[in-house]
Amino acid sequence: MIEDLPGRYHEYLERFAKELGDVAVGAFAKFSGKLIKKLSFEEFTPAYLEYTEMADRYFESIERGDTINDVILRLIREQAASLVLKPPG
Repeated sequence: MIEDLPGRYHEYLERFAKELGDVAVGAFAKFSGKLIKKLSFEEFTPAYLEYTEMADRYFESIERGDTINDVILRLIREQAASLVLKPPG
């Protein structure tokens, strides 16, 4: 579990402003070829937790030498884009 979600949200807001400029919460902007919504803290929290869980499982799979399905990679990339993050791998 992430111990500092307000801090992570603040980092997200800084990334969003740096990459996409001044966009109101709830408004949309284009990032990495995807239209993404600027999330409120209430929307960010479950999205961030889901992304960190997916990324953790992705890295565990890589360490085990598992084959990664293209659908999983697409989901991780989409979730990373929604959080203005560079996808893993």
